[in-house]
Amino acid sequence: MLIRFWGTRGSLPIALTARQVEAKIAQALLAASGRHFDDIAAAAKFAAELPFPIAGTFGGHSSCVEIELTEPDGGSHDYILCDLGSGARPFGGSVLARQGAATPNVFHVFMSHLHWDHIMGFPLFAPAYIPGNLIRIYGCHRTLEEAFRAQHGAPSFPVDFSQLGARIEFVTLEPDVEVTIAGLKVLPKEQIHAGGSYGFRFEHDGKTFVYSTDSEHKLDDPDVTDGFIDFFRDADLVAFDAMYSFAEAISVKEDWGHSSNVVGVELCQLANARRLALFHHEPIHDDARIATIEAETRRFEEITRVDAPRLDVFAAYDGLEVRL
Repeated sequence: MLIRFWGTRGSLPIALTARQVEAKIAQALLAASGRHFDDIAAAAKFAAELPFPIAGTFGGHSSCVEIELTEPDGGSHDYILCDLGSGARPFGGSVLARQGAATPNVFHVFMSHLHWDHIMGFPLFAPAYIPGNLIRIYGCHRTLEEAFRAQHGAPSFPVDFSQLGARIEFVTLEPDVEVTIAGLKVLPKEQIHAGGSYGFRFEHDGKTFVYSTDSEHKLDDPDVTDGFIDFFRDADLVAFDAMYSFAEAISVKEDWGHSSNVVGVELCQLANARRLALFHHEPIHDDARIATIEAETRRFEEITRVDAPRLDVFAAYDGLEVRL
């Protein structure tokens, strides 16, 4: 199982500003002071050694995560996605580049919920316009099809839903009822979020990936907490909504429907999960701030770890690949 992150931001997409790019260049030049590079390869090697917030970026696309069960040349034309935020646009482009427009493909999409930042990539999802493709959209919301149709056509978009070339099917799932789809065992679970949200536990060939975004974990109800501990149990990777700091989550932003890095660590430790991907990043946080949160979360995991294996903590970024 290969997990590929195409969009990791929450609430809305963002982009690096000219000032932010300028600041990165200034920091890189400062780090390179006194050094000489004979060619671009030497400069690239130096850049690769710089801290990630200087040489890279966590990205700005909203939620979209791919689950790949075979190598790209393994003969499979089935693609599995979690959510269709703006990250779905570059994902769709990668499929066309890899397979070509003439190759029929099947897309299985699991929707956490229907807020705009999680469906906004679909109108620009190129495979939806190509006849021969099949897109199955799964979710626990009864208004699943209505939400997707509503954002296509006037006044929101120039192309009506009825003009899409691909065959598009909507499949309603039931919370806490496991199903097998595209070789995956899939278990949806209801979460706390305005309008309803659902996490998904995916199992395949002895590996487990949990996708749990847009969920507010308060840990004040033992039964609810125990339910999520079981949901995360022994997962190889948990993509977790860590949009807020712990202080924000329990004070000014309480009941806003999101969780914190601290709660993510606590739940994963209790569940004996192996890796925690901080996900759904706050759009006002720049790369330096996310990197700081990542470091603070790793330190928190270290000082709270008791007689248990280390929980590998990292901040997800657009383009990140994690093999399970």
